[in-house]
Amino acid sequence: MAAKPIQNNIVIDEHIINHEEEEEDNTNTNTNTNTNNILLVKEEDIDMSNSIHRCGSRPQLDLSKAAIQGSSEERDPTILLPNQSDDISHLALDIGGSLIKLVYFSRHEDRSVVDDKNNNKISTNVKGINRRCFPILGGRLHFVKFETNKINECLDFISSKQLHRGGVDVPWIPNQNQNAVIKATGGGAYKFADLFKERLGVSLDKEDEMNCLVSGANFLLKAIRHEAFTHMEGQKEFVQIDQNELFPYLLVNVGSGVSMIKVDGDGKFQRVSGTNVGGGTYWGLGRLLTKCKSFDELLELSQRGDNRTIDMLVGDIYGGMDYAKIGLSASTIASSFGKAISDTKDLEDYRPEDISLSLLRMISYNIGQISYLNALRFGIKRIFFGGFFIRGHAYTMDTISFAVHFWSKGEAQAMFLRHEGFLGALGAFMSYEKHGLDDLMVHQLVERFPMGAPYTGGKIHGPALGDLNEKISWMEKFVRRGTEITAPVPMAPPGTTGLGGFEVPSSKGGTLRSDASALNIGVLHLVPTLDVFPLLADPKTYEPNTIDLSDHSELEYWFTVLSGHLPDLVDTAVASEGGTDDAKRRGDAFARAFSAHLARLMEEPAAYGKLGLANLLELREECLREFQFVDAYRSIKQRENEASLAVLPDLLAELDNMSEESRLHTLIEGVLAANIFDWGSRACVDLYHQGTIIEIYKMSRDKMKRPWRVDDFDLLKARMLGTDGNPPHPYKRALLFVDNSGADIVLGMLPLARELLRRGTEVVLVANSLPALNDVTAMELPEIVAEAAKHCDILRRAAEAGGLLVDAMTNTLDGSKENSYSVPLMVVENGCGSPCIDLRQVSSELADAAKDADLIILEGMGRSLHTNYNAKFKCDALKLAMVKNQRLAEKLIKGKIYDCVCRFEAAP
Repeated sequence: MAAKPIQNNIVIDEHIINHEEEEEDNTNTNTNTNTNNILLVKEEDIDMSNSIHRCGSRPQLDLSKAAIQGSSEERDPTILLPNQSDDISHLALDIGGSLIKLVYFSRHEDRSVVDDKNNNKISTNVKGINRRCFPILGGRLHFVKFETNKINECLDFISSKQLHRGGVDVPWIPNQNQNAVIKATGGGAYKFADLFKERLGVSLDKEDEMNCLVSGANFLLKAIRHEAFTHMEGQKEFVQIDQNELFPYLLVNVGSGVSMIKVDGDGKFQRVSGTNVGGGTYWGLGRLLTKCKSFDELLELSQRGDNRTIDMLVGDIYGGMDYAKIGLSASTIASSFGKAISDTKDLEDYRPEDISLSLLRMISYNIGQISYLNALRFGIKRIFFGGFFIRGHAYTMDTISFAVHFWSKGEAQAMFLRHEGFLGALGAFMSYEKHGLDDLMVHQLVERFPMGAPYTGGKIHGPALGDLNEKISWMEKFVRRGTEITAPVPMAPPGTTGLGGFEVPSSKGGTLRSDASALNIGVLHLVPTLDVFPLLADPKTYEPNTIDLSDHSELEYWFTVLSGHLPDLVDTAVASEGGTDDAKRRGDAFARAFSAHLARLMEEPAAYGKLGLANLLELREECLREFQFVDAYRSIKQRENEASLAVLPDLLAELDNMSEESRLHTLIEGVLAANIFDWGSRACVDLYHQGTIIEIYKMSRDKMKRPWRVDDFDLLKARMLGTDGNPPHPYKRALLFVDNSGADIVLGMLPLARELLRRGTEVVLVANSLPALNDVTAMELPEIVAEAAKHCDILRRAAEAGGLLVDAMTNTLDGSKENSYSVPLMVVENGCGSPCIDLRQVSSELADAAKDADLIILEGMGRSLHTNYNAKFKCDALKLAMVKNQRLAEKLIKGKIYDCVCRFEAAP
């Protein structure tokens, strides 16, 4: 069969700032290749047996005979497309005067190892729920950075990856790429057109630069929850922007000069103003006045400067006094460089640091003022700043913010974008037809921070690492000094592109200055099968995190807790893999990586976006998976499940002999008592050394006396059983968000589910999609339910009605099939792999299941205390947990460790 031509697209977008740096004499310039990855997952609601119609403008997907590669337990497994003859790689280059940014999309994952131990899909048949695969198509959008004066390294990289030929996994056929076209925008498209043709044999086609900037900004502001932030007096605060209220806004792009763009909607914008005093002015004058060799060096000088030695202040004119009548403080700059008029000093008598700071403030203040005046002109309150001049520099953002705040009297805000450096390239990527991003919703993007992304895990400058062995080797070569982490130089052989090697910038004592690493760009995972939980009372105001980590003491405490738990976690993870040398090596790399993340966040809590305790716990689980510890507590969970199932029949018999009221009380008491089993709690881990799981459970039950610290049991009882004046309230469907394996699920939540089933309520058990600590997963639940159903007709009939016993159970209680009707017991995955849950991003099947639910039960510290304790719902909600952390008990419920929460909130 003749191979079809490989369609390949490369986009080039130019930075606004355009300056040439000395190639031979610039000793402060490093060759840095920064790589980010964005995982793209595309879903097609089509018959998988049919091929998609092919469009000549862009390679299309043939999904016939598509199959998941690797473990189905992975959140984002790679899909193999055996009949895909077209490659779907798309590339984008952003060539500016100082930097080149290459963006390329590949359908192929970088993962090299998969876990075959759990290669099974959940066998469920949830009635009334639209089930979809999770997810369908895997791929990544990679970001790589080069210096423009070393463009040959960029070309070498493209050639080594065969990106101009469709990627390394696509067979190369001579002469088939003779007419390949690379899209381009900006001056670099003209300047380097001949070089691309000569080296790669490709032609350049141009895209409009401003179109790309606006398109990229619109996408980021719509799709990423914590994209925009304010920066005042060194404090970063993320701003949640309602998509319905995004437009109009003013986009101020500060490059060599400044362009001010009024954006009214997708594809609706106009350049309304600008100024020739911008980043080029700062760099050009700064170079003349200070002899700095690089833009970064000039910015770094400003951090040590004192502009009062050069600038004339209001206080200098009025004898140290304010000019209060017109609202000017003594420290306000009356004239930039004004003192140089009267001083008898020559240029060499002024400190370069002071000159740099004065120049920075002069230009930043003017940009801020002119921007505000244009916003005022059009009645715009929201101003976004980006461009090469900003580049995450704290003082630059502060001065622009101060100017906007001052001139607007606080009515307008200056805002900045975490991904602002990639606006043009991303917009160019979106210029393709059917790029798949138009309909993207904010809840479908999950940002993660793998080790190796630029600056992640400390002060590291280098490319992202996809290969596990390379990543582990990198971690082993870390040299730790306090909270700073550096890597040996160089690690790559001379003459290579530096992939896998790291160069530590020579400025500031051999480490990267803190501002340059203040804005970390992670990996954006696009998961179309995530939805907003429909029972949230107000998704716009919903905040999952209960603990406020903006309090530095709170942040420090939880960092200490997580660090203290790390050795036990590593030991457990290594043991789960048989204690092999490979497992020990990966365990050590995980410990180094997670410690590096904690050190980075301790230094800059907002480095990864808005930070909550749930984010920290999820970061730990993602880091474990990054080093391929898929389920560290697998054997422990199996052992605890078996022990609990052995005593379940006796517990059910005990419950059946109780009165209705006593049984309900005992069930809630049992859930709280069983919630003691939590391998994420140091206090609970210590308990495991004092007895068996059953002994600890009985001890916990014995101490479970009312009143509990938060005790709404009487409200729950009145709702379920009724009172003298009110009949019982029957529930149609209950969602039970379950927590830990073992006694927690078997002796706590399953008996409660059984009681609801007995009362005619459909029950949906909601569990993690991926393992996290000893939490039970949706994949494990059918087997647990099947074993429990062997001893209980209620559970057996409900499980059969819910489709849970089709594959999981081989023996019924008496070997016969009862046809009597039962409400179903079902299982759905929640869409996450963390001890906590953010209800703004749940699986589509959970969202579907929730539509008919009128009762939610959130169980466990992670899902009902660390997150969602203050969440409000459209239906009745019950939050059950034992508090297994003293500080959390004191802060949240003014109690003590092992106090219990039974919080019932009726529907509004």
